[in-house]
Amino acid sequence: MTDALTRLLETRDWLLTDGATGTTLFNMGLQSGDAPELWNVDHPDRITALYKGAIDAGSDIFLTNTFGGTAARLKLHDAQDRVRELNRLGAAIGREIADKQDRTVIVAGSMGPTGEIMAPMGPLTHASAVEMFHEQAEGLKEGGADVLWVETISAPEEYAAAAEAAKLAGMPWAGTMSFDTAGRTMMGLTSSDMVAMVDKLDHKPVAFGANCGVGASDLLRTVLGFSAQAPDLPVVAKGNAGIPKYVDGHIHYNGTPELMAEYACMARDSGARIIGGCCGTTPEHLSAMRAALEAHTPGARPTLEHIADRLGGFSSPSDGTEPGAGGEAPARRRRRRG
Repeated sequence: MTDALTRLLETRDWLLTDGATGTTLFNMGLQSGDAPELWNVDHPDRITALYKGAIDAGSDIFLTNTFGGTAARLKLHDAQDRVRELNRLGAAIGREIADKQDRTVIVAGSMGPTGEIMAPMGPLTHASAVEMFHEQAEGLKEGGADVLWVETISAPEEYAAAAEAAKLAGMPWAGTMSFDTAGRTMMGLTSSDMVAMVDKLDHKPVAFGANCGVGASDLLRTVLGFSAQAPDLPVVAKGNAGIPKYVDGHIHYNGTPELMAEYACMARDSGARIIGGCCGTTPEHLSAMRAALEAHTPGARPTLEHIADRLGGFSSPSDGTEPGAGGEAPARRRRRRG
């Protein structure tokens, strides 16, 4: 049998996923340095509101409150022995809400990076990474997640470890990486590198793509890089709502609902089939994105000039995929937006 996400993709040209977990939880009172996953136990009503906000705004997929749910991340909060519990509850709250809807809504078990550097550059071995991701995956599976959703990954080795963990858990998965260093991940991968990497995986994702990063313009350039390779798998675009600015002690994103609605339609024309938001994206943004996608008539692939004109300039002149760009990652230096 095919998985629930694949079945839904077979009936729809595009799907809307959710927005920002962290932004929403901070608005609910989460303090900097707190572990959001502990709210799955301490404040299940707020996690219910988080999920329901995305669903009510029109999301077909929402991610669970388990981004930092590996033992490595939870150890920072002396909760490394609660991996299965916190992930299970994060998924179970979502499962209960999704099952009450009169349409199919996918519960995606969020799995973020461990926060440790993979060997040989760092101490995290492949076996240890697989073990941590597998433990998290089993908790999400027990809670009723439809699919595992690996996100914000920078290293190909960590992406591969998550894929192996999903296979051990017998779960379908989707996986996105964050391209935030002149069109590359922090560890130097370009969009074309990712397509080649995904193609070689033994347990391939149901969908792959990009999330977070610098802003909507940069993310669309990455999506164009994916679609130019004509991948067999659906592409995910989950961009931030504009650029973060520090105002009165808080981080604010300058992307309006109107801008994110335009981004959503351009993401569709760029080749993405699963479209959503990341940092700064609220239910208000999602509602505008849903309405825009429903009214949108598919058009030609947007040019880089058109993207920059409508959404703002790019953070770097190149994304590393041009002929002669070379294999070395550029210095981590960003050009200021105009």
